[in-house]
Amino acid sequence: MNRILAIPGSLRRESVNRKLLHAARGMAATALDIRIEEELGALPLFNEDIEPEMLHDSPVSALRARVEESDALLIATPEYNQSIPGVLKNAVDWLSRPAPDRDVLANKRVVVIGATGGRWGTRLAQAALRQTLFATESHVLIAPPLYVADAGSLFYACGDLRDERTRASLGRIVEFLAAID
Repeated sequence: MNRILAIPGSLRRESVNRKLLHAARGMAATALDIRIEEELGALPLFNEDIEPEMLHDSPVSALRARVEESDALLIATPEYNQSIPGVLKNAVDWLSRPAPDRDVLANKRVVVIGATGGRWGTRLAQAALRQTLFATESHVLIAPPLYVADAGSLFYACGDLRDERTRASLGRIVEFLAAID
């Protein structure tokens, strides 16, 4: 069974990217275990002065352990000012550190998707995130692309995905994640 840690790039509880990840989890076959990360907001701002204490028994060490235990990451990012949100960059910065044992992002398989309420999709944010992940030596996988614009109307009030085109694209990504070795 592939274990996927799904990371929403927004802290907002009703984030369309969080909803997108919940929809992916709902589509997952029994051969795929998708867990949604909910603790990015607990991470302190990256600071080398506090790094040694954050690498043991902290929100940082807990996130590092969840990433290390996963077979791949599925990151859904919004686009803020033509780039990735600070909270997501902060998480990547903490995860990219080599201490105490190793960089948990090195060689980690990652799929990047994104949704925004704006009309341009998340192409620039996804490109920025891929560039950042490249620097961490992550393996950013070429999955079926998903750049969702005008995302406010994609979900029913209950949170279910109503847009069939987005559902089909997300379904292809879930199938892709289930097939990775």
